Amino acid sequence: MLVIFAEFMTQYFKGFAVFQYITLRGILGVLTALAISLFAGPRLISLLKTRQIGQSVRNDGPQSHLSKAGTPTMGGGLILLAIGISTFLWSDLGNRYVWILMGVTFIFGAVGWVDDWRKVVEKNSRGLPARWKYFWQSVGGLGAAIALYSTAPGVAETTLIVPFFKEVALDLGIFFIVFTYFVIVGSSNAVNLTDGLDGLAIMPTVMVAGALAVFAYLTGHSQFANYLNIPYIAGAGEVIIFCGAIVGAGLGFLWFNTYPAQVFMGDVGALALGAALGTVAVIVRQELVLVIMGGVFVMETVSVILQVASFKLTGRRIFRMAPIHHHFELKGWPEPRVIVRFWIITVVLVLIGLATLKIR
Repeated sequence: MLVIFAEFMTQYFKGFAVFQYITLRGILGVLTALAISLFAGPRLISLLKTRQIGQSVRNDGPQSHLSKAGTPTMGGGLILLAIGISTFLWSDLGNRYVWILMGVTFIFGAVGWVDDWRKVVEKNSRGLPARWKYFWQSVGGLGAAIALYSTAPGVAETTLIVPFFKEVALDLGIFFIVFTYFVIVGSSNAVNLTDGLDGLAIMPTVMVAGALAVFAYLTGHSQFANYLNIPYIAGAGEVIIFCGAIVGAGLGFLWFNTYPAQVFMGDVGALALGAALGTVAVIVRQELVLVIMGGVFVMETVSVILQVASFKLTGRRIFRMAPIHHHFELKGWPEPRVIVRFWIITVVLVLIGLATLKIR
């Protein structure tokens, strides 16, 4: 919105032209979302406490988690508020990617909100039935996939790029819709599974979003894209503002979510952030790099799949508890140790992901 205002004011004062720079608006997006999170955070936490919207804890989980019962949850609403306002203020609202990203984020956030509300307010332990949760996730994922495919001006927007290989690229054609659907829905649920310890999910989300912002800038710049041999996607640079908003909102939320957490994000935040990361990766054509950088999310998801499959097939469990972060807790690792070590792993994986820009 402020881009339009800056364009108008440029005719009176040339200094307003500085707001045309995507990098500056990306930085302002970070700072705006951070400020909103830090300002609104205490007020949201107080409101959640007053309404007694607190986390319920499973009795069969790690005993150290019993003390978390009653901690305010659904704090992901704070993240979505900060992302929405910051993106609206600093992005070019004429860019189609901005609206697709905002649509996906808030659709998945709404699904998570209903699930959380039924669990913590209506005291329905099942929350939103799995079939309905998956149905609405599918609506959001397919909607985004169809929107991206139908508005793609060329094959570059639907070509799968394989990292580390210079000449390997696959034109997905109509299968782009199916592939995109699985990326968005899969990443949404992967982040949700990871959100089990204080700050465990939000910091990797921040780091991956920051790295995707780099990809967005380079992909949306014709000269850099040509030099790095990555597809040039016109308008993709505007995604930087959205990624910056995730970074700022995530850091602001981490201020209150760090161990011991004052608030949890709940499904309203985890499902939305995962879907947002998946959609950004699709836009900048780096879905496989997302798998690398989001390795912690992948590891958590695979641990659940293996645990369930092993128990159904053999009657035995591979891990003491899944997702895998609970396995390490039950082995005696203190919660902060698990969290920080998973953060360190993410730092390494994000650097490997960024290295794919040159190693090809």
